[in-house]
Amino acid sequence: MEPKSTDLIRLNKHLALILGISRREADNLIDKQKVMINGETARLGARFAEGDKITVNGKVLDDTVEYLYIALNKPVGYVCSRRQQGENPTIYDLLPDEYHNLKPVGRLDRHSSGIVLLTNNGDFAYQMTHPSFKKTKVYNVRLENDLQPLHQQMISDHGINLEDGPSKLILERMNDTDRKSWIVTMHEGRNRQIRRTFGALGYTVNKLHRTNFGNYALGDIKPGEFEIIDIH
Repeated sequence: MEPKSTDLIRLNKHLALILGISRREADNLIDKQKVMINGETARLGARFAEGDKITVNGKVLDDTVEYLYIALNKPVGYVCSRRQQGENPTIYDLLPDEYHNLKPVGRLDRHSSGIVLLTNNGDFAYQMTHPSFKKTKVYNVRLENDLQPLHQQMISDHGINLEDGPSKLILERMNDTDRKSWIVTMHEGRNRQIRRTFGALGYTVNKLHRTNFGNYALGDIKPGEFEIIDIH
């Protein structure tokens, strides 16, 4: 008897979950005819039933993958990429070879430092980064010049209009005498959002260090080092 459509599993979602990749990357594998179901080449949008044999690049997909989660304290100067960009090293230069299959969750640019999560669990990465989940991120930010009270109010109360939409940040002074150092809390994660928000008002961010990402904090992890974390 043919399985009911409700019993079928989306192939791209399953590949993303098992291989620790995005669904787009899974679709690319399918589109390049690298994936087979029961010996037949899979097509985009394919579904399969439990017990079907799935192969990727000729190898049977192992559904017993053990998920791994790492919190890395990224130093300034490193890029969140597998490929070196110019003279800049990558975060994988800080990790043992056995962890090079993990993918970064919530990237930081080269000039920023702090907590970066890495995992082979595609669903975890999706839940941590998709805007609908609104994961809280906390940063220590140092500006080149004092932030004027009016501009603080504009950012916190009204938001700043950027080319990709309004940006609203929660700002807290680190101390009562310094208006250059701020604790910034946000629930989005657009590209260079904090730098662009301050930049729209004429400020330069000299330091940006992420201390918290969702339920995970940097804690005592030293720059360039990492810890294996338990998400349960």
